[in-house]
Amino acid sequence: MWHKLLNKLHGDRYIWLIVGLLSIFSILAVYSSTGTLAFKYKGGNTEFYLFKHFGLMVFGFILMYLAHMANYRIYSRLAQLLLVISIPLLVFTLFFGADINDAKRWITLPGINISFQTSDLAKLALIMYTARYLSKNQAHVNDFRTGFLPIILVIGLVCALIAPADLSSAVVLFMTCMLILFIGRIHIKYLLATGVAGGFLLAFVILLAFTFPDVGRLGTWKNRIESFTTEQEPSYQVVQSKIAIAEGGIIGKGPGNSSQRNYLPHPYSDFIFSIIVEEYGLVGATTILMLYLAFLYRTVKIVIKSPGAFGALLAAGLAFSLVIQALVNMGVAVNLLPVTGLTLPLISMGGTSLWFTSLAIGIILSVSHYIESNQQQHEEETASLTDEQLAQQAA
Repeated sequence: MWHKLLNKLHGDRYIWLIVGLLSIFSILAVYSSTGTLAFKYKGGNTEFYLFKHFGLMVFGFILMYLAHMANYRIYSRLAQLLLVISIPLLVFTLFFGADINDAKRWITLPGINISFQTSDLAKLALIMYTARYLSKNQAHVNDFRTGFLPIILVIGLVCALIAPADLSSAVVLFMTCMLILFIGRIHIKYLLATGVAGGFLLAFVILLAFTFPDVGRLGTWKNRIESFTTEQEPSYQVVQSKIAIAEGGIIGKGPGNSSQRNYLPHPYSDFIFSIIVEEYGLVGATTILMLYLAFLYRTVKIVIKSPGAFGALLAAGLAFSLVIQALVNMGVAVNLLPVTGLTLPLISMGGTSLWFTSLAIGIILSVSHYIESNQQQHEEETASLTDEQLAQQAA
């Protein structure tokens, strides 16, 4: 049975294994961290969120499987359509989205009553579009007016629409796009100039946060920056996260034995890494980190083997996006970075965010599947050649 199932999974087998291991961690951590939530909203039914999360994961795996079976070149054609859909959705969310924690990030899908974070679609669409643009315009990509300017304006527009409600996601997306542009051979002087401009813009936003803390999300950003830079007044989340990590030690307190899940805000999403460290210790934390780095390593191997620029840039961009987000989430948990709202990919409890992560991994596996199929076809063609034909090819 297992042999038949594995034969239906194409692409890099190590990535499938990594996804499976992260999913196991996710089920254990979500079940452990949602106890308080279940008692508060579901009358103590601790299995409710477990089964809900498991169902979301199963649907995510279905999306991943379907995405990896498609020829990756179809995503080049989809990129433009998704970007055209994403921009109006971001504008709509900015003005009419559901206001949760003073941030308008979600819209509710009519009929099925599922909250949908439009920035997740926009991130996927922009990475796909950037990869497409660079692969289609390699001849004049370093011409400032006709090559660099059009793509940086699109990147800037999408990131600017995401930033008011979710600055951390906008920054991570911008960094990811800069990496794609670097891999896509954009001249370093353009990237440095863009980086400097982005730094000044971020500094200006921070200045606004301290000048007008009562406007929108500016007060939240101000508090998070002050909490991170002022050790005398750490935020409540940071204090509880540090306690969880300190109690974890080397091997942790064991599955389901977290005490900080009762005090830590969002222990099932933003701070799920803290719960993992508390229950599985330094060993568990290191394992999670190594799995994400192994995922990046396997994707880099796919990028190197990719026969076309689009496949290489697409796989690299999606992998960098997921791994950078994971590193930021873990950095927040250990107080190396200010508090953000970024989840831990494939581990945090979520709905549409989990599905878009699954789609991203499925697209990476689609590139790997294409490479695998080409290699297999080449081997079959080579095996069917006679010794005389092989000698003629060598000559």
